[in-house]
Amino acid sequence: MTDEQSDQDRVESRAHLLPEEAAVGSDDPEAQAEAILTESDIRAADQNAAPDTVLERRTSDQTVAAVEPPD
Repeated sequence: MTDEQSDQDRVESRAHLLPEEAAVGSDDPEAQAEAILTESDIRAADQNAAPDTVLERRTSDQTVAAVEPPD
């Protein structure tokens, strides 16, 4: 399967509107799906691409100050 076929499969699978989307309607579900998937791919490739989105990667020992129990 080529990348183009794979992309088309993704668009077709996403073009089936969810109930809340169907209630509002869409003039072109495939174009809408393609736009959503393109934006999703951009965000997945560059996690800073989404406005106001910051993904912090820290371990649990970096998130809180360690408190020693009393003796």
